[in-house]
Amino acid sequence: MAWRSVIIESPCKISAGGNYLIIRGDELKKIHLSEIYYLMIASPAVSITGIALCELNRYKVKVVFCDERHNPYGEFAPYYGSHNCSKKIRQQVAWKKEAISAVNTAILAKKIQNQAALLKKYGFEERAGMLEEYLFELEADDATNREGLAAKVYFNALFGMGFIRDENNAVNAALNYGYAVLLSCVNREVAANGCLTQLGVNHCNEFNEFNLSCDLMEPFRVTVDEYVYMNKGRELDKDYKHELVNLLNKRVRMQRECDLHDAIAVSVKSTIEALNNGTSEDLRLYDFE
Repeated sequence: MAWRSVIIESPCKISAGGNYLIIRGDELKKIHLSEIYYLMIASPAVSITGIALCELNRYKVKVVFCDERHNPYGEFAPYYGSHNCSKKIRQQVAWKKEAISAVNTAILAKKIQNQAALLKKYGFEERAGMLEEYLFELEADDATNREGLAAKVYFNALFGMGFIRDENNAVNAALNYGYAVLLSCVNREVAANGCLTQLGVNHCNEFNEFNLSCDLMEPFRVTVDEYVYMNKGRELDKDYKHELVNLLNKRVRMQRECDLHDAIAVSVKSTIEALNNGTSEDLRLYDFE
């Protein structure tokens, strides 16, 4: 089973051969492709062969490219993540409105529930109580915007009353970087299940290529939020970025103990199955502990 998150930051040439990823830089390194779950190319001075990209795709490795500031900028994904993707896409287009509404509401409820659990963990009992009230008031598809109200209370508790999510600061930079890593992981699993990332259940922006992935990552955002809260005095340097990428290997509980990226795979698969079956009964969403 793939388990490595690989980050390449120095100038080098990447190729592939004999089922190995071959990295030629100051030193020659080889990593078996079956071991790699996530590859981040964090320098524009890296060159990669077409064969290497095809082999990475064949092994279903998520490949993320960074810009000159070493921030995630784009990703490489296969056209076909499943042997029967045409069938899966037809199913996706035919998802029933009732099922979409039920799944979307369950996802938003789990997001708020996880946020409340994080606040309780770090002693923000009063703010956690406010989120629990919003959770109780949540209507189908969040018609009264309880998610937005919960987010304001939540982030102000963690990062101060003056905190604004859109501001240019170290905390937001770290949050955005961590969310980008999460999103790329969810994209991988959506593609592996044969679905289109563009067709979401809540997010529906015509300019967003990852609407469905943005929906499915919501309950997992809390893992990034917690780490950034624990490191809120830090600037987003190279080591911090490595740590945020490595969150994918964090041990979490999803009925059993597993890595975070495995929990994401289970959750995405169960959500797509729930939408295909027209019921949210077997939905498996991440519970923050």
